Amino acid sequence: MELFSRSLAAFAQQAGAGPGKEIVLVVDQAGWHLSQRLPIPPHVHLVPLPPYTPELQPAERLWTYSNTPLLNRRPADLEELDTLQLDRCVALQTDPALRATIQSATHYHWWPADYSPTT
Repeated sequence: MELFSRSLAAFAQQAGAGPGKEIVLVVDQAGWHLSQRLPIPPHVHLVPLPPYTPELQPAERLWTYSNTPLLNRRPADLEELDTLQLDRCVALQTDPALRATIQSATHYHWWPADYSPTT
């Protein structure tokens, strides 16, 4: 919860949360996202997703693809685990066939086709 708390505070500051800008952040129902002990920055509002709604969380479908290099392996240490995951993320971003697989697994009819976050 400590890491999420710090990340939330940094996010609020970078996003410019304040009296003129309210931030609504959709979160899953992980315990640390909804804990009564979590300090929520002013002008930030956490809205939990309903339980068991993977269709609202496209990233949930990515675990199968990102964890593939870990199957039947036991990394020697955290550094090796980081390297395996980083290599896999690079492959998922750069290999056209893998990109197409990811896009098909996470595309929903309601998702904007040309989504570009505003800064």
